[in-house]
Amino acid sequence: MEFRFELALCAALESPDRVVARQFGAGIENPGGRIVDVCVLTPGPGFDRRAAITPDRIPEPAIEAPVGPGEAVPIQRAFDLPPDRAEAVAERAAAVGYLERERRDGRPVVRATARYPDDWVGSLTAIENKPDLGSPGDLTAQLRYDAALGLFDEVVLATASYVTRAHLNRIPESVGVWRFDPDTGEREVVREPTPLDPDASGVEIREERALRTDVTLVDPAAKARKRRRLAERAYGKGWRPEPPACAHATTTADGRPRCERFDRVVDPGRDCGAACDVREPADPPRTDEDRLRDERTAWVADPAGDGPRRQSGLSRFL
Repeated sequence: MEFRFELALCAALESPDRVVARQFGAGIENPGGRIVDVCVLTPGPGFDRRAAITPDRIPEPAIEAPVGPGEAVPIQRAFDLPPDRAEAVAERAAAVGYLERERRDGRPVVRATARYPDDWVGSLTAIENKPDLGSPGDLTAQLRYDAALGLFDEVVLATASYVTRAHLNRIPESVGVWRFDPDTGEREVVREPTPLDPDASGVEIREERALRTDVTLVDPAAKARKRRRLAERAYGKGWRPEPPACAHATTTADGRPRCERFDRVVDPGRDCGAACDVREPADPPRTDEDRLRDERTAWVADPAGDGPRRQSGLSRFL
């Protein structure tokens, strides 16, 4: 249920003035300590310049390297990494179009194809999906983690349940709440989120116990680096999973994987493996995911074509 809820929400949030992606490691000192269900990126002033570089994720070490579009820099000087790792980063950055590689005096060198814009992200919103508040699991701890760290500009809880005052009292006051119907795509704002401060230091909760909570103080620079990684991943990844390789598989008009035999959206990683009794191996259905992302969001599939689209106005979620 939660997977189908999540995909329906992602489809409903898509808009030409934002980018939607899902499943991100949002920890800093402990990267796998917090997984955020959905991330919504709204463009900043430099978004078009970032979109013009590549539709793919740019490796973080390449962004941080002292390499610009001017003079070429030797790879070993550009990356403070072991030689094999530096070579792999340079190769990947060149493959996605951010770096150009050549040889000078027998040495491999790199130069950037464009100057990386620091202001391309307007805001990042984290959304935690919990369709059934009757089975909250670790919801309170997860939202407390997000509110204390302040990595995102806003944090929202999305649910299909009726939201009571008791529910609201159990989560941090800064967390917004949406009631979302995955069948109709309608959203009701139960509580607006309170803006957080990503530019300030944050507290990363490492472990909570009955009489003790272990935390790490995270400085603004570390948060800024993590936000850039999240933004790059969101831009390059999107939210659509690959449809299953099954004769019964198809996709909805907005690109969600669907099973004709069971007449519903499915989770290919859990529903469609060898354990499925009706599975018939076949080529996966042909879905133009890039076209859907390009038409429905701010992401630009082919920046070498007609050029990046201009953002005329950045509306919010409603």
